[in-house]
Amino acid sequence: MKILLVGSGGREHALALGLKADPEVSELHCAPGNPGIAHLATTHILDIADNEAIVALARELDVDLVVIGPELPLVNGVADLLRAIGIATFGPSKAAAQLEGSKNFAKEVMRDAGVATAQSVTCTTRVEIEHALDKFGAPYVVKDDGLAGGKGVVVTSNREEALQHALACSCVVIEEFLEGPEVSLFGISDGKTIVAMQPAQDFKRAHDGDQGLNTGGMGAYSPLAWAPSDIVEQTHREVLAPMVAEMAARGTPFVGLLYAGLALTNVGIRVIEFNVRFGDPETQVLIPRLKTPLASLLYKAATRNLEGEKLQWSEDCAVTVVLAANGYPSAPQKVASIELLPQVADTYIFHAGAGRILSATGLGHDLTEARDRAYRAISQIDAPGTFYRTDIALNASVAEKGD
Repeated sequence: MKILLVGSGGREHALALGLKADPEVSELHCAPGNPGIAHLATTHILDIADNEAIVALARELDVDLVVIGPELPLVNGVADLLRAIGIATFGPSKAAAQLEGSKNFAKEVMRDAGVATAQSVTCTTRVEIEHALDKFGAPYVVKDDGLAGGKGVVVTSNREEALQHALACSCVVIEEFLEGPEVSLFGISDGKTIVAMQPAQDFKRAHDGDQGLNTGGMGAYSPLAWAPSDIVEQTHREVLAPMVAEMAARGTPFVGLLYAGLALTNVGIRVIEFNVRFGDPETQVLIPRLKTPLASLLYKAATRNLEGEKLQWSEDCAVTVVLAANGYPSAPQKVASIELLPQVADTYIFHAGAGRILSATGLGHDLTEARDRAYRAISQIDAPGTFYRTDIALNASVAEKGD
């Protein structure tokens, strides 16, 4: 099987690792890729916002499957163009990608599907915004309706900060704050069947103790020993399957990765948000644990053939820690040099981009061992002008040792 992977971040590096390990893969290409991916795949210079360039490269390489990593080309509709020329594509259509492209659209689909989420108001004027902020109160949850590169959500107790963020958006969703631990749970869908992956938890705030600005994620771990034992089955039943059924009923079947960000509240599971692609950094802990061959799995989804599929997982725990440039996420500074020293056993280094530079993922028989390996690996990276959180998976690791 010849595969083209679109993207260049840490998520794509992890996907490339999984795809390359599948014995069915004869050629792996990535556009544009990054230096880490270049060790696993043939890379090609390409602008991911250029749909025609993606289609032309897929046609030129005569690939069997295209896997689209980032949200931008999906929202731009590249999957429709690829399918129109007969290329199997893992990633939703332009219409289905609106589950991430528009927070308001996602709310409407959840309402029609009977999926529980936070109460919200969609606003376009200052008067509507101020009424909504007063209605829900602090902490204020303010979400840009459209794509914002991981910077569209503000959660704050400062009303003026919430107001200014809302006013900077042409359309904004303001909603109630959901109290409870957050969990990321992915589903792989062929448009009619969706297979749930194992849950992960990521850490959005920039600094230790969940302080600082919201980011695209500073680390993650999996599995979640503290989560309800039936969380995968419950999320499939109450969230993933109803969403896929509703999208199919609307004539826009969802083919690809449906990312559900969940809050485990005292009244049950509530959806915080949906994304339409693998999450970063959760992918960096899930792919190293997935035993099911990844390329074959994604090809089955792309060709509407997932029925009966059961995923197999390693018993290992995984912890990933993100190394970011000083000033991230608001104004990341340029990092002059990075020196990767010899790797720690059972760890992976995933290359990313200018803000979040790379991540170190450690595997172990428990979270303590996995965490120790991840931190030993990242501490050996010589990169002046960078920082990382020191408390990724710390509380879960302590709780695990106390059991």
